[in-house]
Amino acid sequence: MFRRAVCPGSFDPIHNGHLDTIERASRLYDVVHVAVLVNPSKKGMFSVDERCAMIEEITAEYGNVKVESHQGLLVDYCRDREIPAIVKGLRAVSDFDYELQMAQMNHGLTGVETLFVPTNPTYSFLSSSLIKEVATLGGDVSHLVPDLVLRRLTERIAERRAQPTKP
Repeated sequence: MFRRAVCPGSFDPIHNGHLDTIERASRLYDVVHVAVLVNPSKKGMFSVDERCAMIEEITAEYGNVKVESHQGLLVDYCRDREIPAIVKGLRAVSDFDYELQMAQMNHGLTGVETLFVPTNPTYSFLSSSLIKEVATLGGDVSHLVPDLVLRRLTERIAERRAQPTKP
């Protein structure tokens, strides 16, 4: 029997804070599922398939990470794969307020446990939205994301700038 957990998120794009949580979970569990959650109401910078591919490549060195996309309730993902635990990184007290409610709801729905990992202080301010905004405005995010993500992010921003604007 394998000890299994899931690290969920939109990962648009994955950054060093996400990787810190995934890497730490990979040391605690035999198999760590990274669930790239699909939110149809959001238009991401990267497609779900692109995000999954980047995460697979970046986490390959851990040897025990499985990456999949999922649309719907995270507890359904867990139930379908018999995953008893969700691992979430917490950046600040404000994260805890929201994540505690989610953890209690998830436990109430299916009994899945949520484990909170305090984020490394080096990454406590990171969010994918902030990284995209800074990069789009020309800021240096090279120390905040893996090299692969930096290359893809730079390419995507250049592609968007090259597209003709509509009148």
